[in-house]
Amino acid sequence: MSHVLLAALLVASATATAQTSPQKTPVPESGTPASAKPAPAPQPAPTPATAAPVPDAPPQPGPATPPAPAAAAPASEGALTPEMQAELDRRLEAARQEMREEIRAQMATQSLSSDWQQEFSEEKRKLELFTMDGYFRVRPSLFYKFDLGKARERALFPTRSENENTQAGGNLRVRLEPTFNVSEEVRLKLQVDLLDNILLGSTPDSTQSGRDVFTIFSQSQNPPPAGTILKDSIFVKRAYGEVSTPVGILRFGRMGSQWGLGMLHNDGNCLDCDFGDNVDRIQFVTEPFAGFYVTPMVDFNSEGLTSESVVPDPQRESFDYTNSDDSHSYVIAIARRDTDQQTQEKLANNQGVLNYGLHFTYRTQRWDTEVTGSPVTSFAFVPRDATLYMPDLWLRYEERLFRIEVELAAIAGSIGNRAATAGDANNPAQNQSLRVLQFGGVAQGEYKVLNGNLHLGLELGFASGDRASGFGNYQRGRVVNPGGESVDGPQYSCDPGGCGDNAIRNFRFNRAYRVDLILWRELIGAVTDAAYIKPTLRYSLADGFDVFGGVVYSQALYAESTPSTTSRSLGLEVDVGARYETEDGFVAGINWGIFFPMAGLQEPPDITARDFETAQAIRGTLAVRF
Repeated sequence: MSHVLLAALLVASATATAQTSPQKTPVPESGTPASAKPAPAPQPAPTPATAAPVPDAPPQPGPATPPAPAAAAPASEGALTPEMQAELDRRLEAARQEMREEIRAQMATQSLSSDWQQEFSEEKRKLELFTMDGYFRVRPSLFYKFDLGKARERALFPTRSENENTQAGGNLRVRLEPTFNVSEEVRLKLQVDLLDNILLGSTPDSTQSGRDVFTIFSQSQNPPPAGTILKDSIFVKRAYGEVSTPVGILRFGRMGSQWGLGMLHNDGNCLDCDFGDNVDRIQFVTEPFAGFYVTPMVDFNSEGLTSESVVPDPQRESFDYTNSDDSHSYVIAIARRDTDQQTQEKLANNQGVLNYGLHFTYRTQRWDTEVTGSPVTSFAFVPRDATLYMPDLWLRYEERLFRIEVELAAIAGSIGNRAATAGDANNPAQNQSLRVLQFGGVAQGEYKVLNGNLHLGLELGFASGDRASGFGNYQRGRVVNPGGESVDGPQYSCDPGGCGDNAIRNFRFNRAYRVDLILWRELIGAVTDAAYIKPTLRYSLADGFDVFGGVVYSQALYAESTPSTTSRSLGLEVDVGARYETEDGFVAGINWGIFFPMAGLQEPPDITARDFETAQAIRGTLAVRF
């Protein structure tokens, strides 16, 4: 900002000089005076002997001598001509505007955005009281044979019957992200989803009006009223304040959480995302050195019992009923990150761009709560004595023609008492301690050819697991063998005789991290207890029009985790698609995937196996960004 201040000082100096020095009328190169003021009437030239004409002197004969032009009168003391005043005002206004823009740019550079998929500094609009961002999307989809030919009770995807192969439909969402600019330093930001993933045709008027006996006569769709379906019409997902200070950015409230590639912490801000992390957080972002950002944070993960659940009283504000069952996280993020403008400049000059960082979380919980009834009629406390340590490393190196990006994370700690109820807390068969040791990683590489139009990529990912039955994403309860194990059973093994497996080792990718269309996205739910390899390509046919494709091979780390219990091979999936996006925000896309299941997803040996069937999926997208 020093050059802006220097310009302002020069302008001020010029103003002072103009007010204390006599002004001369500027004369253009043509010699014509620039001032529009009339010159005084010409007077006869004085004789050499006198300084003024002699009174009553008779006129002298001879040729007439033309009068000498009179010198322009100097401007009055301290006055400015209209042209100079206008130029001075213009220069002062330009200096003020430049200072405002540079202050905004420096404020943006200081900001360590919680959304790591967005750039640290974005182009700042002129200060407006209210701005709106977001999108509207409609997503038709078709799923074919997602049961893979399995018996209904053992299928990885819920189906109505074994004879129904196709499930088709569509959903929509309106996402609003308004910003209320109280001043240039104080802002309020929200994220509100309207009709969030509401199925098209899921709220016909015939189900509410009572006018029609048969739903085939339905003429209209009603807003989803409370109690009729499991979704509300309006979801307020985020609301937080943001204050710019001379030393950093303060944020407080419910906000998104994003780090690195989004393998562990993912805010779900992509157009095709369904999930995402929303955290109740207080954080402060500071930049102690140029390009280095330090962000301490406090997260309120769970407050347990509240006054509203135990003693509801509309005349009293809600409060935390007890602090003993709270779960809080203390987080520090340290990163070296270039702004978007700095990155583009370095790449344009054939320079490398290196960014990296560490996100570390320490989380504790002393007690858990066992509740009965809704609203709560009784409750008891279960000793938990749980502690988690969650380091997450991220590194990105990029040049004009290639990019390498890596994220490695781990979750380690302990759960002092695994008892599910207060009555089991003192039962030696139910109160054993558990260890937590999970780790996972993703590596992405991309190389550009054909003037940057063709992108060749390779992605490798893994998530730790163990020999416990099931993948551990959900407690679905579907039996996969006569022993009663579930396809997603708990990842430890304890019985009255002790714990044969007292460690939870299955690392789970964030559900908003997309790998494919079928296996991990729909059948299992997220990458866990497995490794995969994914070569990809993307080609730009024209501005805004891309075609792309990829092949994903997935394999479990332990055969005991698979439905087969004997094979680690899960399957091969081929995904292709096309996407068109215009500068004014219209987006249209289509994706097709086909999944070839392998032996790891087959029935266990003691169950009569059925022939596998290939699953397919078609997904479309119509959206408008704003």
